[in-house]
Amino acid sequence: MNKQKGKKALIKRGAAILALIIAIYLLNVFADHPRAVEKYYSEGVYPVICHLLHPVFNLFPFSFGDVLYLVVIVYLIYALIRLIALCIKKRFMQAGLLATGVTIGVFAGVFIFYLFWGLNYFRPSAGERLNLRDSTYTKAELQKVTTILIDSANASRARVTPADLQRGNDSIYKTAVRAVVKLSGTSAEFSTYSPAVKPSLLTPLLNYISTSGYYNPFTGEAQMNYQMPVFNRPFVACHEMSHQMGYGAEDEANFVGFLAASRSDDKLLRYSAYNVAVNEFMHTMRYTDTVVFKQLKTRISPAVLADFKEERLYWLSYQNKLNTFTSIFYDNFLKVNNQPQGLDTYNRMVLLIMAMYRGK
Repeated sequence: MNKQKGKKALIKRGAAILALIIAIYLLNVFADHPRAVEKYYSEGVYPVICHLLHPVFNLFPFSFGDVLYLVVIVYLIYALIRLIALCIKKRFMQAGLLATGVTIGVFAGVFIFYLFWGLNYFRPSAGERLNLRDSTYTKAELQKVTTILIDSANASRARVTPADLQRGNDSIYKTAVRAVVKLSGTSAEFSTYSPAVKPSLLTPLLNYISTSGYYNPFTGEAQMNYQMPVFNRPFVACHEMSHQMGYGAEDEANFVGFLAASRSDDKLLRYSAYNVAVNEFMHTMRYTDTVVFKQLKTRISPAVLADFKEERLYWLSYQNKLNTFTSIFYDNFLKVNNQPQGLDTYNRMVLLIMAMYRGK
C-alpha cells in the first residue's frame, strides 16, 4: 500500500474514532438527566426505533441478532489473527489500518447500543413512574406477601396438567405475546410495539453461561433459551418482551414480566409467574429470617418444590468455569449501566411487588 494513502486513511479513521468518542460522551452527559431521557428518548426516539425495527425483524422466523453476533465474533477472531500476522511481517501500516477499523466498529457498536435501546437504563425508575416507590417494609409484611404468593403458586401449579408441561415453544411464545399485549392495554407505561419472542440459536451456549434469555438491542429481538424447564419459559418470555417495552433494569423487567404473566388466563403462564416470584421472595426471606423461611418452606406444595429442584439441577448440570467468568462480566456490565447492585438487581423485583401489594 502507498504510504501516503495509508497515512491519509489513518488520519480519516482517527478522526472517525474521535467523532465517535465525542458522540458517546454526549450520550453519557444526556444519560445523567433521567427526566430528559424519559421525555426525549424513552417517550420520543425509542418508540420510533421500535416501530422501525420490530416489524422488520419479526419477519425472520429465526433470530437475526444471533446471526449478527456470530458474524461479528468470527470477524473479530479473524481480525486478531490477521493483526498478529501483519505485525510479525512488520507490515505496520496495514496493521494500523486494521486496528483502527476494528476500533471504529467497536465504538460504533457502543454508540448504536445506547441509541437503539441502552439509554432506557437511565430513565427514571419504574417505581417512580408507576408510583411504587416505597421500598421499606417490615418482616411481617414480607412474610404476609410471601405467604400469598406461595398459596397462589400452589393453586396455579395444581391446575397445570401434564399436557401443559409438554407444550411446544411456539405455543408458549404466542401465549406470552398475548399476555404482554393485554398488559399494554392497561396503561401507557406498558406500551409495546409489535412484541415477539424467538428461540435463540445460541441456546447451547446460553446453557453453559446460565442464561435463560436475552434482549438484542441492535435488532430489538427478544430471545429465549428454548431448552430450560418448560415452567420457566413463559415468564422469561414476558421478561424479555418487557425489555422491548423499554424497561432496561432487570428488576423492572422481572416486575413487568410478572404483571403480564400473573394476569394471564393461561394456566402455565400464571404458574410460571408465581413460581419465579416465590423463588425470589423465599431468597429474600432466607436472608431476613431463617426461622420464618423454614416455616414458609413447609407451606410450599411438593409439586412446586419438585419444580424448584428440577430447575436447580438443570442449571447445575451445565455449571463450569465459563459461567463464573460471564457472571463477573455481566455483573460489572449491569453496574456500569445504572444498576449498582449488579446481578442482585434481579432480586430487587421483591421491592416492586411489595409496594404493589401494599397499594392493594
